[in-house]
Amino acid sequence: MTSTMTNDDIRWKQRFSNFNKAMNHLENALQITNPDIVQKAGIIQFFEMSFELAWNVVKDYLEEQGFVDIKSPRSALKKAFEMNILENGHDWMDLLQDRNLTAHTYDEQKASDMEKLIDHKYFPILKALQLSFNQKLDEE
Repeated sequence: MTSTMTNDDIRWKQRFSNFNKAMNHLENALQITNPDIVQKAGIIQFFEMSFELAWNVVKDYLEEQGFVDIKSPRSALKKAFEMNILENGHDWMDLLQDRNLTAHTYDEQKASDMEKLIDHKYFPILKALQLSFNQKLDEE
C-alpha cells in the first residue's frame, strides 16, 4: 500500500513540475506586446500544454486522495471544485469549453480572441492553481 501511495504522490509532483515549466513559458509568451499570428499560436500552444498538465495534476492528486473514477478533464475539475481544490468552477468549465477553440489558430481573428481570453481570464485561474499546488508542496 505504501509504495502505491508513493508512486501516486511522485506522479502528481512530477507532473506538477512539468506544469510549472509550461506555465513559465506561457507567462513569458504573454509578456509579448502586440504578438503576431505566429506568436499568438505559440501562446495558444503553451496554454494547451498548461491546461493538459493542470487537469492531469488535479487528477493525479485526487487519485492520491483516493478518488479513482476520474477519467476526463470535466470529471477531474468538478471533483476538484467539490473538494475546494479549485475556485471559480464556472471559469474552469468555460476554459474547458473554450480550449476546443484553440484548434482554430489558423483564423487570425479567432487566434486573437483566444489570446485575449488566455491572457485576461484563463492564465489567472491557471496561476491560482499553480500557487495552490505550490502551497501543498510547501506544507509537506
